Amino acid sequence: MAHRQQICLPAKLINGGIAGMVGVTCVFPVDLAKTRLQNQRSGAQLYKNMMDCLIKTVKSEGYFGMYRGAAVNLTLVTPEKAIKLAANDFFRHLLSKDGGKLTVFKEMLAGCCAGMCQVVVTTPMEMLKIQLQDAGRLAAQQRVKASVVTGLKMGGTSAVLSRSYNARPAPHLRTVSATHIARDLLKTKGVTGLYRGLGATLMRDIPFSVIYFPLFAHLHQLGQHSSENPTAPFYWSFVSGCLAGSIAALAVSPCDVVKTRLQSLKKGTNEETYNGVVDCVGKIMRKEGPAAFLKGASCRALVIAPLFGIAQVVYFVGVGETLLGYTPYSVYSAQTHT
Repeated sequence: MAHRQQICLPAKLINGGIAGMVGVTCVFPVDLAKTRLQNQRSGAQLYKNMMDCLIKTVKSEGYFGMYRGAAVNLTLVTPEKAIKLAANDFFRHLLSKDGGKLTVFKEMLAGCCAGMCQVVVTTPMEMLKIQLQDAGRLAAQQRVKASVVTGLKMGGTSAVLSRSYNARPAPHLRTVSATHIARDLLKTKGVTGLYRGLGATLMRDIPFSVIYFPLFAHLHQLGQHSSENPTAPFYWSFVSGCLAGSIAALAVSPCDVVKTRLQSLKKGTNEETYNGVVDCVGKIMRKEGPAAFLKGASCRALVIAPLFGIAQVVYFVGVGETLLGYTPYSVYSAQTHT
């Protein structure tokens, strides 16, 4: 019978919080590009691809323009990743018998429970982050429109679009903070305003966790030193996190597009508004085609892969256990899989 070591949940929460902060800091600019690409509509293509988006963002908004919304994300990603990673460990531990084997179904069930738990923080976090990330795209769209009108009045539009991208935001444009957005939502729509897109968030995060955590567990097992020494080197944890994260991210990208569209409060010129998940899916399919559901998919994979690779390595370091005086313990090393 395998020795069943008890996990320290507070330590796991600390590990998850630190892991989330480190990971988000590293990949946030790519996440910003993902949001802006997903919110583009047909006929209003400000950005050609991820690199084009990042270059134009730096030119028009400065270097720190790539970190619009980072403050709210860093503030809330601590509890979000803490809940996600710690909840998965907790449910894996709960579902295992004496620290022994976990069936794939139980691994998926643990991931499902973790995904359900995290949306309490994920939904308001992404709701606020998306407004801040997309503000630069809407401002750029306004500049392009103004430049085109001016160009037409002058008898031509030569080089107008490219010049408009390089211009810095107009002085009269007010920078809106996450606090201001949250206060307005609470005043006008109550707490439910912060949870707009909850259904779409569940639709994305539950399948993601169901795919990611079992896949990570099995990839991680391949790098274990031996049956006597079930630990894996940190680089293997990073690789496993990257592979599992990118595969899970690509699988749920259509749900992420729907969630992003639903949570975007401000729309650009002639951009659709949506009344729920079904309405959003229907309008995107009719007006933009199936390919629209994969907008920003490569960016999302590039965000999630290193984010979860870094997060898993930091999580396994066991800072929480060290601070609280416990021996670092990983359920992945303690459990074998069928």
